[in-house]
Amino acid sequence: MKLGVISDTHLKQATPELRELMAGPFKDVEMILHAGDLTDLEVLEAFAGKEVQAVCGNMDSPSVRRQLPTHRTMQVGKFKIGLIHGWGRPQGLEERVRREFDRVDCIIYGHTHAPSQAEREGVLFFNPGAFGGGFISRKKSVGLLELGEKIFSQIIYF
Repeated sequence: MKLGVISDTHLKQATPELRELMAGPFKDVEMILHAGDLTDLEVLEAFAGKEVQAVCGNMDSPSVRRQLPTHRTMQVGKFKIGLIHGWGRPQGLEERVRREFDRVDCIIYGHTHAPSQAEREGVLFFNPGAFGGGFISRKKSVGLLELGEKIFSQIIYF
């Protein structure tokens, strides 16, 4: 099973570039996970026809915060996945988000705008970076997870 992973879109509505993900990296995914900072729920319309799970982030509008949780745990196939945005300084963020979940195989987070993938103590920490671009390089990125015997993660830059 393939999952599309995105965070930090920072958009008020779905743009043509965001919709193009469905013909590109997200073409074959079965589910899309959005790790917050959508800014507005209309952004999720870009993924029509796919199952979408999302959480709110620190830059989301009050309406998004009312409708989306701050974090969620999902069973996807044989894996338990945590989805959260994150908060505060980038230093120590993985430790902070780890405390929000019990017994998960993967934690997907955003907030830093910096792509990252690392395994610690049997947990994959995966940050797809920012669709809205990074703070330093302004390079946009999204991620893919492929669930099989293990979880394979990939960051896609554009």
